Amino acid sequence: MKVLIACGGTGGHINPGLAIADIIKSRYPDTEFLFAGTPNGMEAKLVPQAGYRLETIKVAGFQRKISLENVGRNIKAAAYLASSGRRAKEIINNFKPDIAIGTGGYAAGPVIRKAARMGIPSAIHEQNAYPGVTNKLLSKEVDYVMLTVKEALDFMDKSKFEYSVTGLPVRSSINTMSKQQARKKLGFDNSFTILSFGGSLGAGCINDTMTETIKWHTKNNLKINHIHGYGGMGKDSFPQAMQSAGIPLKSDRLRITEYINDMNVCLAAADLVICRSGASTLAELEAAGKASILIPSPIVAGNHQYHNAMVLGKAGAATVIEQKDVTNEKIISEIEKLYKDPDKTEIMSANAKALHLTDTNERILAVIDKLIAKSSSH
Repeated sequence: MKVLIACGGTGGHINPGLAIADIIKSRYPDTEFLFAGTPNGMEAKLVPQAGYRLETIKVAGFQRKISLENVGRNIKAAAYLASSGRRAKEIINNFKPDIAIGTGGYAAGPVIRKAARMGIPSAIHEQNAYPGVTNKLLSKEVDYVMLTVKEALDFMDKSKFEYSVTGLPVRSSINTMSKQQARKKLGFDNSFTILSFGGSLGAGCINDTMTETIKWHTKNNLKINHIHGYGGMGKDSFPQAMQSAGIPLKSDRLRITEYINDMNVCLAAADLVICRSGASTLAELEAAGKASILIPSPIVAGNHQYHNAMVLGKAGAATVIEQKDVTNEKIISEIEKLYKDPDKTEIMSANAKALHLTDTNERILAVIDKLIAKSSSH
């Protein structure tokens, strides 16, 4: 069997594509895969790294804000668009896939549209509670739509497609150790543990408020362990802020680093997680069953992180604070409430766990099997 997967741009689109490939491979080990993506997105690195072949197609998004620079970008995007159909057809004709799957991002648009119009059974996977533009358009062309959360249907024309809520595949390393084992591994005792991060680049807003939070619990000698990943953006400023406050980056209560390379261990150790609300992060919070304070990034398409966060907020699994409302006092007071009320933290954790779909892989395979059946009846 030959499977074409189109995705691109950010890890949020690429990682689900790679995860779906792994899920298909677990049942159909002889499958041949081809990924289609842009030559300069993260997929150019991540896909070959995962051992899959990548064909590139030049696609760019149109900028909605009017500026001289954006006019130039839009001319380039229009030129790419004009040639993208031809390039998509070339990729498909050369590979001859049995089925095609898109997981979002600009590159998925022309490739999956062309595949669907050429009669190749196709599906898309939407990671967010507020669907991306590409997937909204493709939902009218493909045979099946896979959704992470049912809330996404509120923004789509569901009369146009068959859908199933599959959830989002998470790394298999999540949920492989107990809280106690993880804390021991990190050199922490069994006190209340916070994990905070803003993604690989970091988030200025989270770094600023964590600077004050760490000062607060350290100076007051509270029994709080804290892991913080300040990311690329905080590379100079965060360690400096800690130094001038006389706080070490590593102690028996603190572990402050640029990157968190052992997220599975840190997540297992945590009682409370403070972070953004990208789809993959939230799927991992649910899988691990963790209470959270979510600060959605305001600079993403369609404000989709806010919609993602509200799924957990409404379920009583998270406290959602929009970035414009973040103050140090507010964050510290939310942490203090949970620190003093372990039962409330436990309830939030259980509510997060209840959102997790344990059979995501099977649900995705059920859609894949429908596509295969359709392909073999051709």
